[in-house]
Amino acid sequence: MFTQTNQGRQNNQGTQVIAEFEDAFKTANALINNLSSIIFGADQAVRASVLACLSGKHILLEDTPGVGKTVLAKALAASLGANVARIQGQPDLLPGDITGFNIYRQELGQFEFRPGPIFSQIVLLDELNRTPPRTQAALLETMEEKQVTVDGTTYNLPDPHLIVATQNPVSQYGTFPLVESQVDRFGISTSLGYPNFDEEVQLMISGSSDSKVTTIEAIANIEKWKIIQEITAKVSLSEKIAGFVVKIISGTRKSPSIKLGASPRAGLSLIEIAKAEAIIQGRTFVTPDDIINCIEFSLSHRLIVEPGSNVMEILKSVLQSIPVPL
Repeated sequence: MFTQTNQGRQNNQGTQVIAEFEDAFKTANALINNLSSIIFGADQAVRASVLACLSGKHILLEDTPGVGKTVLAKALAASLGANVARIQGQPDLLPGDITGFNIYRQELGQFEFRPGPIFSQIVLLDELNRTPPRTQAALLETMEEKQVTVDGTTYNLPDPHLIVATQNPVSQYGTFPLVESQVDRFGISTSLGYPNFDEEVQLMISGSSDSKVTTIEAIANIEKWKIIQEITAKVSLSEKIAGFVVKIISGTRKSPSIKLGASPRAGLSLIEIAKAEAIIQGRTFVTPDDIINCIEFSLSHRLIVEPGSNVMEILKSVLQSIPVPL
């Protein structure tokens, strides 16, 4: 049963609103089940991916090779009836290799734009930090404004559009660390991690997950995905909850263990992700628990902490200093 605010129940259109949210709730949880049937032992990453789909935020996976990042992106695309492109980060990757480029057509006597892989609905950008800064900078416009400008002409990206980028947190040889403005474009950051013993045994028995992606049944299509994002944006937010978020964001700026705190954009992103969490939980309104549950996904990668500090311990300390609204 979907939970709605009293105000929503008194609205004459309340029944229609509930039906819309109920459909979004069922679709979101069906998506979680779809991904969980393919990805073993990565419940947090699966949940983060669904939050990204609902909120329209890009996701950064910081993990070692071979844990299922590519499979996760492909499974997302298959579940949503979307197309997917994979870009391998490397030092000689040029901006045009991602965004596309103009090619001269001699028979027509004019240039023709050839779209790059960024024009797919879901884009897996593997080892983003192995691409040079110039190429990383080319993504700033695509991730924030959902468009690409090539030779003075602007092209709109598909809607919805999701970037799943990865970077290896262990090996830093031959990498180009992402600048703060680049990291801030990712609404969500998480990792898959290694499965536990039983989950890894099950993986060995069932075989490669990559081959199973083709067996996934789509639980939505592009149009429905877009509608669900619009429904997620309608989740109500009280002034108390908004104030709670502002206090958290402000707290990160005042902590002596944090060199760079969260920006207003980080606060807005946290709210949008918390709205997606409310949908998954079956509610039409955001609660303090939704905010708390999404803090790690939304803020941990955005903060620059003092050497030797643990970002999650700092966030817990900030939360403990702020009263939770009732």
